[in-house]
Amino acid sequence: MAEWLGINKRARRCYGFDEIALVPGMTTINPDEVDTHFELAGRKYRIPIIAAAMDGVVDVRFAIEMGKLGGLAVLNLDGIQTRYENPAKILDEIAKADPKKATELVQSVYLAPVKEKLIAKRIKEIKAKKSPAAASCIPAHAEKFGKIAQTAGVDIFIVQSTVTTVRHISRAYKSLDLAKFCKTMKVPVIVGNCVSYEVTLELLDTGCAGLLVGIGPGAACTTRGVLGIGVPQVTATIDAASARDFYYKRSGRYVPIITDGGMRIGGEICKAFACGADAVMVGSAFAKAEEAPGRGYHWGMATSHVNLPRGTRIYVGTSGKLEEILFGPAKTDDGSQNLMGALTTSMGCLGAKDIKEMHDVEIIIAPSIQTEGKIFQAAQRVGMGK
Repeated sequence: MAEWLGINKRARRCYGFDEIALVPGMTTINPDEVDTHFELAGRKYRIPIIAAAMDGVVDVRFAIEMGKLGGLAVLNLDGIQTRYENPAKILDEIAKADPKKATELVQSVYLAPVKEKLIAKRIKEIKAKKSPAAASCIPAHAEKFGKIAQTAGVDIFIVQSTVTTVRHISRAYKSLDLAKFCKTMKVPVIVGNCVSYEVTLELLDTGCAGLLVGIGPGAACTTRGVLGIGVPQVTATIDAASARDFYYKRSGRYVPIITDGGMRIGGEICKAFACGADAVMVGSAFAKAEEAPGRGYHWGMATSHVNLPRGTRIYVGTSGKLEEILFGPAKTDDGSQNLMGALTTSMGCLGAKDIKEMHDVEIIIAPSIQTEGKIFQAAQRVGMGK
Protein backbone atom coordinates (compact mmCIF):
# COMPACT_ATOMS: atom_id res chain seq x y z
CA MET A 1 0.00 0.00 0.00
CA ALA A 2 2.79 2.46 0.80
CA GLU A 3 6.11 3.44 -0.74
CA TRP A 4 9.22 4.68 0.97
CA LEU A 5 9.78 8.43 0.56
CA GLY A 6 13.02 8.30 2.50
CA ILE A 7 14.42 6.86 5.71
CA ASN A 8 11.59 6.08 8.15
CA LYS A 9 8.90 7.82 6.10
CA ARG A 10 6.38 5.98 3.94
CA ALA A 11 3.39 7.26 1.96
CA ARG A 12 0.52 5.54 0.19
CA ARG A 13 -0.73 6.43 -3.28
CA CYS A 14 -4.08 8.23 -3.36
CA TYR A 15 -6.33 8.97 -6.32
CA GLY A 16 -8.50 11.76 -7.70
CA PHE A 17 -11.33 11.70 -10.23
CA ASP A 18 -9.10 12.29 -13.26
CA GLU A 19 -7.19 9.08 -12.55
CA ILE A 20 -10.02 6.54 -12.55
CA ALA A 21 -12.78 5.27 -14.82
CA LEU A 22 -15.90 3.13 -14.34
CA VAL A 23 -16.29 -0.22 -16.10
CA PRO A 24 -19.71 -1.26 -17.49
CA GLY A 25 -21.06 -4.54 -16.15
CA MET A 26 -22.87 -7.42 -17.84
CA THR A 27 -26.31 -5.80 -17.55
CA THR A 28 -27.59 -2.45 -18.76
CA ILE A 29 -30.74 -0.66 -17.60
CA ASN A 30 -33.06 1.89 -19.17
CA PRO A 31 -31.85 5.20 -17.63
CA ASP A 32 -35.49 6.24 -17.14
CA GLU A 33 -35.96 3.31 -14.77
CA VAL A 34 -33.08 3.82 -12.33
CA ASP A 35 -33.65 5.28 -8.85
CA THR A 36 -31.46 8.26 -7.89
CA HIS A 37 -33.09 9.02 -4.51
CA PHE A 38 -30.95 9.28 -1.41
CA GLU A 39 -32.23 9.09 2.14
CA LEU A 40 -31.28 11.31 5.05
CA ALA A 41 -32.77 10.75 8.50
CA GLY A 42 -35.74 8.89 7.07
CA ARG A 43 -36.55 11.44 4.37
CA LYS A 44 -35.94 10.80 0.67
CA TYR A 45 -34.67 13.38 -1.78
CA ARG A 46 -35.05 13.04 -5.53
CA ILE A 47 -31.76 14.76 -6.35
CA PRO A 48 -28.61 13.38 -4.65
CA ILE A 49 -26.64 16.49 -5.64
CA ILE A 50 -26.66 19.11 -2.86
CA ALA A 51 -25.84 22.77 -3.48
CA ALA A 52 -22.94 23.85 -1.25
CA ALA A 53 -23.26 26.50 1.48
CA MET A 54 -21.33 29.15 -0.44
CA ASP A 55 -22.39 32.75 -0.88
CA GLY A 56 -21.89 32.74 -4.64
CA VAL A 57 -24.12 29.68 -4.94
CA VAL A 58 -27.00 29.70 -2.45
CA ASP A 59 -29.34 32.44 -1.33
CA VAL A 60 -33.04 32.28 -0.46
CA ARG A 61 -34.14 32.35 -4.11
CA PHE A 62 -31.75 29.58 -5.12
CA ALA A 63 -32.73 27.40 -2.14
CA ILE A 64 -36.41 27.76 -3.00
CA GLU A 65 -35.86 26.83 -6.63
CA MET A 66 -33.67 23.85 -5.70
CA GLY A 67 -36.37 22.64 -3.34
CA LYS A 68 -39.03 22.91 -6.01
CA LEU A 69 -36.92 20.71 -8.28
CA GLY A 70 -36.59 18.05 -5.57
CA GLY A 71 -33.17 18.81 -4.11
CA LEU A 72 -31.38 20.54 -1.26
CA ALA A 73 -29.44 23.80 -1.17
CA VAL A 74 -27.56 24.82 1.97
CA LEU A 75 -27.58 28.41 3.20
CA ASN A 76 -24.37 29.70 4.79
CA LEU A 77 -25.34 31.23 8.15
CA ASP A 78 -21.87 32.76 8.49
CA GLY A 79 -22.21 34.50 5.14
CA ILE A 80 -23.47 37.59 3.41
CA GLN A 81 -27.15 36.58 3.59
CA THR A 82 -27.13 36.86 7.39
CA ARG A 83 -24.79 39.86 7.69
CA TYR A 84 -26.65 42.29 5.44
CA GLU A 85 -30.30 43.26 5.08
CA ASN A 86 -29.58 43.94 1.39
CA PRO A 87 -27.07 41.28 0.31
CA ALA A 88 -27.61 42.08 -3.38
CA LYS A 89 -25.58 45.30 -3.04
CA ILE A 90 -22.63 43.42 -1.51
CA LEU A 91 -22.79 40.68 -4.13
CA ASP A 92 -22.68 43.32 -6.87
CA GLU A 93 -19.54 44.82 -5.33
CA ILE A 94 -17.82 41.43 -5.19
CA ALA A 95 -18.74 40.67 -8.79
CA LYS A 96 -17.38 44.01 -10.03
CA ALA A 97 -14.16 43.93 -8.00
CA ASP A 98 -10.78 43.97 -9.72
CA PRO A 99 -9.18 40.48 -9.50
CA LYS A 100 -6.23 41.89 -7.55
CA LYS A 101 -8.57 43.43 -4.97
CA ALA A 102 -11.22 40.67 -4.80
CA THR A 103 -9.84 38.79 -1.79
CA GLU A 104 -9.29 42.01 0.16
CA LEU A 105 -12.85 43.12 -0.59
CA VAL A 106 -14.31 39.76 0.43
CA GLN A 107 -12.37 39.94 3.69
CA SER A 108 -13.76 43.40 4.42
CA VAL A 109 -17.42 42.62 3.73
CA TYR A 110 -17.32 39.63 6.05
CA LEU A 111 -16.20 41.81 8.96
CA ALA A 112 -19.79 42.93 9.50
CA PRO A 113 -21.35 40.88 12.31
CA VAL A 114 -23.97 38.21 11.68
CA LYS A 115 -27.42 39.49 12.59
CA GLU A 116 -29.30 36.78 14.45
CA LYS A 117 -32.66 38.11 13.28
CA LEU A 118 -31.56 37.54 9.68
CA ILE A 119 -30.85 33.86 10.40
CA ALA A 120 -34.47 33.32 11.33
CA LYS A 121 -35.73 35.59 8.55
CA ARG A 122 -33.87 33.79 5.75
CA ILE A 123 -34.96 30.34 6.92
CA LYS A 124 -38.57 31.44 7.24
CA GLU A 125 -38.43 32.91 3.71
CA ILE A 126 -37.39 29.53 2.34
CA LYS A 127 -39.99 27.63 4.35
CA ALA A 128 -42.73 30.05 3.30
CA LYS A 129 -42.34 28.76 -0.26
CA LYS A 130 -42.68 25.12 0.88
CA SER A 131 -39.03 24.28 0.15
CA PRO A 132 -36.78 22.38 2.56
CA ALA A 133 -34.43 24.64 4.50
CA ALA A 134 -30.86 23.49 5.17
CA ALA A 135 -28.32 25.74 6.87
CA SER A 136 -24.64 25.59 7.78
CA CYS A 137 -22.25 27.28 10.18
CA ILE A 138 -18.84 26.76 11.75
CA PRO A 139 -18.54 24.82 15.05
CA ALA A 140 -17.90 27.99 17.09
CA HIS A 141 -21.37 29.30 16.20
CA ALA A 142 -23.25 26.01 16.14
CA GLU A 143 -24.90 26.13 19.57
CA LYS A 144 -26.23 29.66 19.15
CA PHE A 145 -27.14 29.52 15.46
CA GLY A 146 -28.52 25.99 15.76
CA LYS A 147 -31.14 27.06 18.31
CA ILE A 148 -32.20 30.04 16.21
CA ALA A 149 -32.39 27.99 13.02
CA GLN A 150 -34.31 25.21 14.71
CA THR A 151 -36.89 27.63 16.10
CA ALA A 152 -37.25 29.18 12.65
CA GLY A 153 -38.09 25.78 11.14
CA VAL A 154 -34.83 24.59 9.59
CA ASP A 155 -35.03 21.01 8.29
CA ILE A 156 -31.33 20.11 8.29
CA PHE A 157 -28.44 21.73 10.16
CA ILE A 158 -24.81 21.37 9.11
CA VAL A 159 -21.75 21.97 11.27
CA GLN A 160 -18.89 22.48 8.85
CA SER A 161 -15.25 23.47 9.04
CA THR A 162 -12.08 22.88 7.01
CA VAL A 163 -11.15 19.91 9.20
CA THR A 164 -13.56 18.46 11.76
CA THR A 165 -12.64 15.99 14.50
CA VAL A 166 -14.30 14.80 17.69
CA ARG A 167 -11.16 15.57 19.69
CA HIS A 168 -10.46 19.26 19.14
CA ILE A 169 -7.90 20.63 21.62
CA SER A 170 -7.89 24.28 22.68
CA ARG A 171 -6.99 26.20 25.82
CA ALA A 172 -8.36 29.48 24.45
CA TYR A 173 -11.98 28.42 24.05
CA LYS A 174 -14.37 25.57 24.71
CA SER A 175 -14.70 23.29 21.71
CA LEU A 176 -18.09 22.08 20.49
CA ASP A 177 -19.21 18.73 21.89
CA LEU A 178 -20.50 17.23 18.64
CA ALA A 179 -22.20 14.23 20.27
CA LYS A 180 -24.05 16.47 22.72
CA PHE A 181 -24.99 18.88 19.96
CA CYS A 182 -26.37 16.16 17.69
CA LYS A 183 -28.37 14.74 20.59
CA THR A 184 -29.71 18.14 21.65
CA MET A 185 -30.82 19.27 18.19
CA LYS A 186 -34.30 18.17 17.19
CA VAL A 187 -33.43 18.17 13.48
CA PRO A 188 -30.90 16.03 11.57
CA VAL A 189 -27.31 17.27 11.91
CA ILE A 190 -24.67 16.76 9.23
CA VAL A 191 -21.03 17.24 10.22
CA GLY A 192 -17.84 17.72 8.23
CA ASN A 193 -15.36 17.78 6.80
CA CYS A 194 -13.09 14.74 7.04
CA VAL A 195 -11.06 12.49 4.74
CA SER A 196 -9.89 9.45 6.71
CA TYR A 197 -11.31 6.11 7.89
CA GLU A 198 -10.51 6.62 11.58
CA VAL A 199 -11.94 10.13 11.83
CA THR A 200 -15.05 9.05 9.93
CA LEU A 201 -15.70 6.33 12.50
CA GLU A 202 -15.33 8.74 15.40
CA LEU A 203 -17.61 11.31 13.78
CA LEU A 204 -20.26 8.68 13.06
CA ASP A 205 -20.29 7.85 16.76
CA THR A 206 -21.51 11.39 17.50
CA GLY A 207 -24.97 10.45 16.23
CA CYS A 208 -24.78 12.71 13.18
CA ALA A 209 -27.28 12.13 10.37
CA GLY A 210 -24.72 12.56 7.59
CA LEU A 211 -21.04 13.20 7.01
CA LEU A 212 -19.24 15.51 4.57
CA VAL A 213 -16.05 14.18 2.96
CA GLY A 214 -13.44 16.41 1.36
CA ILE A 215 -10.67 18.81 2.31
CA GLY A 216 -9.52 21.33 -0.25
CA PRO A 217 -10.84 19.96 -3.57
CA GLY A 218 -13.29 22.77 -4.36
CA ALA A 219 -12.80 24.94 -7.44
CA ALA A 220 -12.47 28.12 -5.36
CA CYS A 221 -10.57 26.56 -2.45
CA THR A 222 -6.84 27.10 -1.90
CA THR A 223 -6.49 25.10 1.34
CA ARG A 224 -4.23 22.53 -0.33
CA GLY A 225 -1.91 25.26 -1.54
CA VAL A 226 -1.98 27.39 1.61
CA LEU A 227 -1.88 24.61 4.22
CA GLY A 228 -0.59 21.65 2.21
CA ILE A 229 -3.30 19.35 3.51
CA GLY A 230 -5.93 17.23 1.77
CA VAL A 231 -6.60 13.80 0.29
CA PRO A 232 -7.79 13.34 -3.31
CA GLN A 233 -11.52 12.70 -3.37
CA VAL A 234 -11.54 9.17 -4.79
CA THR A 235 -9.42 7.80 -1.96
CA ALA A 236 -11.09 9.99 0.68
CA THR A 237 -14.56 8.84 -0.36
CA ILE A 238 -13.63 5.16 -0.52
CA ASP A 239 -12.01 5.30 2.93
CA ALA A 240 -14.97 7.14 4.47
CA ALA A 241 -17.46 4.79 2.83
CA SER A 242 -15.57 1.80 4.20
CA ALA A 243 -15.86 3.29 7.68
CA ARG A 244 -19.58 3.92 7.10
CA ASP A 245 -20.12 0.28 6.13
CA PHE A 246 -18.17 -0.99 9.15
CA TYR A 247 -20.15 1.34 11.41
CA TYR A 248 -23.41 0.06 9.91
CA LYS A 249 -22.45 -3.57 10.57
CA ARG A 250 -21.46 -2.71 14.12
CA SER A 251 -24.38 -0.46 15.04
CA GLY A 252 -27.18 -1.19 12.58
CA ARG A 253 -27.39 2.56 11.78
CA TYR A 254 -26.67 3.62 8.21
CA VAL A 255 -25.28 7.15 7.92
CA PRO A 256 -24.96 8.64 4.41
CA ILE A 257 -21.58 9.84 3.21
CA ILE A 258 -21.62 13.05 1.16
CA THR A 259 -18.63 13.74 -1.08
CA ASP A 260 -18.08 17.49 -0.86
CA GLY A 261 -16.15 19.31 -3.58
CA GLY A 262 -13.94 18.53 -6.56
CA MET A 263 -16.75 17.69 -9.00
CA ARG A 264 -17.30 20.03 -11.94
CA ILE A 265 -19.09 17.77 -14.40
CA GLY A 266 -21.39 14.78 -14.60
CA GLY A 267 -18.67 12.16 -15.00
CA GLU A 268 -16.96 13.21 -11.78
CA ILE A 269 -20.25 13.07 -9.90
CA CYS A 270 -20.85 9.54 -11.22
CA LYS A 271 -17.37 8.50 -10.09
CA ALA A 272 -18.05 9.82 -6.58
CA PHE A 273 -21.09 7.54 -6.27
CA ALA A 274 -19.05 4.60 -7.53
CA CYS A 275 -16.53 5.33 -4.78
CA GLY A 276 -19.25 4.96 -2.15
CA ALA A 277 -20.94 8.35 -1.84
CA ASP A 278 -24.65 8.40 -0.99
CA ALA A 279 -24.90 12.02 -2.15
CA VAL A 280 -22.54 14.73 -3.35
CA MET A 281 -22.19 18.42 -2.54
CA VAL A 282 -21.34 20.74 -5.44
CA GLY A 283 -20.48 24.42 -5.63
CA SER A 284 -18.97 25.64 -8.92
CA ALA A 285 -21.42 23.73 -11.16
CA PHE A 286 -24.34 25.51 -9.47
CA ALA A 287 -22.56 28.87 -9.36
CA LYS A 288 -23.10 28.90 -13.15
CA ALA A 289 -26.90 28.94 -12.75
CA GLU A 290 -28.90 32.06 -13.56
CA GLU A 291 -30.51 31.76 -10.13
CA ALA A 292 -27.14 31.74 -8.30
CA PRO A 293 -26.43 34.98 -6.42
CA GLY A 294 -22.76 35.25 -7.41
CA ARG A 295 -23.34 36.87 -10.82
CA GLY A 296 -21.13 34.25 -12.45
CA TYR A 297 -18.50 34.43 -9.69
CA HIS A 298 -17.69 31.82 -7.09
CA TRP A 299 -15.55 32.03 -3.94
CA GLY A 300 -14.54 29.68 -1.16
CA MET A 301 -16.07 29.63 2.30
CA ALA A 302 -12.67 30.38 3.87
CA THR A 303 -11.82 33.22 1.44
CA SER A 304 -12.94 35.75 4.02
CA HIS A 305 -10.50 34.65 6.74
CA VAL A 306 -8.98 37.86 8.06
CA ASN A 307 -5.41 36.60 8.49
CA LEU A 308 -5.09 33.54 6.24
CA PRO A 309 -7.63 33.29 3.42
CA ARG A 310 -7.88 29.77 1.99
CA GLY A 311 -9.95 30.48 -1.06
CA THR A 312 -10.16 32.79 -4.03
CA ARG A 313 -12.81 34.40 -6.19
CA ILE A 314 -13.05 32.71 -9.57
CA TYR A 315 -15.18 33.45 -12.63
CA VAL A 316 -17.26 30.50 -13.76
CA GLY A 317 -19.75 32.40 -15.90
CA THR A 318 -23.49 31.89 -16.22
CA SER A 319 -24.42 29.02 -18.51
CA GLY A 320 -28.15 28.51 -17.97
CA LYS A 321 -31.02 28.00 -15.57
CA LEU A 322 -30.70 25.72 -12.57
CA GLU A 323 -33.18 23.31 -14.14
CA GLU A 324 -30.97 23.06 -17.24
CA ILE A 325 -27.89 22.37 -15.14
CA LEU A 326 -29.74 19.61 -13.32
CA PHE A 327 -32.05 18.15 -15.96
CA GLY A 328 -31.11 19.70 -19.30
CA PRO A 329 -31.48 20.03 -22.16
CA ALA A 330 -27.73 20.60 -22.12
CA LYS A 331 -26.47 23.54 -24.17
CA THR A 332 -22.82 22.88 -23.35
CA ASP A 333 -20.50 20.13 -24.58
CA ASP A 334 -18.40 19.57 -21.47
CA GLY A 335 -20.72 17.69 -19.10
CA SER A 336 -21.51 20.71 -16.92
CA GLN A 337 -25.25 20.61 -17.69
CA ASN A 338 -27.93 17.93 -17.27
CA LEU A 339 -26.08 16.44 -14.31
CA MET A 340 -29.01 14.19 -13.43
CA GLY A 341 -29.22 12.97 -17.00
CA ALA A 342 -25.53 12.10 -16.85
CA LEU A 343 -26.05 10.23 -13.58
CA THR A 344 -29.05 8.20 -14.79
CA THR A 345 -27.36 7.38 -18.11
CA SER A 346 -24.18 6.32 -16.34
CA MET A 347 -26.18 4.15 -13.93
CA GLY A 348 -27.98 2.57 -16.87
CA CYS A 349 -24.72 1.80 -18.68
CA LEU A 350 -23.22 0.37 -15.50
CA GLY A 351 -26.28 -1.75 -14.70
CA ALA A 352 -26.88 -0.01 -11.35
CA LYS A 353 -30.57 0.36 -10.53
CA ASP A 354 -30.00 2.63 -7.53
CA ILE A 355 -27.27 4.58 -5.73
CA LYS A 356 -26.33 1.67 -3.47
CA GLU A 357 -25.69 -0.53 -6.51
CA MET A 358 -23.41 2.22 -7.84
CA HIS A 359 -21.17 1.51 -4.85
CA ASP A 360 -20.40 -1.93 -6.29
CA VAL A 361 -19.42 -1.06 -9.86
CA GLU A 362 -15.89 -1.83 -11.03
CA ILE A 363 -13.37 1.00 -10.90
CA ILE A 364 -10.08 0.98 -12.79
CA ILE A 365 -6.99 3.16 -12.49
CA ALA A 366 -6.94 4.98 -15.82
CA PRO A 367 -4.43 7.85 -16.08
CA SER A 368 -5.17 8.27 -19.79
CA ILE A 369 -8.95 8.53 -19.34
CA GLN A 370 -8.96 12.30 -19.92
CA THR A 371 -6.58 12.36 -22.89
CA GLU A 372 -6.94 9.12 -24.88
CA GLY A 373 -8.16 10.00 -28.37
CA LYS A 374 -8.96 13.58 -27.33
CA ILE A 375 -6.17 15.47 -29.09
CA PHE A 376 -8.54 17.51 -31.26
CA GLN A 377 -10.73 18.46 -28.30
CA ALA A 378 -7.65 19.54 -26.34
CA ALA A 379 -6.23 21.52 -29.27
CA GLN A 380 -9.53 23.26 -29.96
CA ARG A 381 -10.44 23.63 -26.26
CA VAL A 382 -13.87 22.07 -26.66
CA GLY A 383 -15.64 19.21 -24.84
CA MET A 384 -13.16 17.40 -22.58
CA GLY A 385 -10.41 19.73 -23.74
CA LYS A 386 -11.76 22.77 -21.91
